[in-house]
Amino acid sequence: MLEIRPNCEHCGKDLPNTSGDARICSFECTYCKDCAGEIFKNVCPSCGGNFVVRPIRPSKMIEKYPASKERVFAPKDLAKAEKLSNKFKNVPPKQR
Repeated sequence: MLEIRPNCEHCGKDLPNTSGDARICSFECTYCKDCAGEIFKNVCPSCGGNFVVRPIRPSKMIEKYPASKERVFAPKDLAKAEKLSNKFKNVPPKQR
């Protein structure tokens, strides 16, 4: 089950469960759409994978299985992230 992390790991923007701006990789690294798309070019700076829109947990289920309240704030080294993005941004995710 997804943790539904509450914020962008890079810029700190709030990303509640109902946010359509949340993007995650297969390891559930969580970023806002601006960081994921504009800064990291759809390449996760941690694993090199791609991002997808994080699903919204239905209200009945969020009551039973609440979203995480633990904020992860770990801004990335932009020079390292740019090297990784440049390496993979034109490579389809299934071929990375």
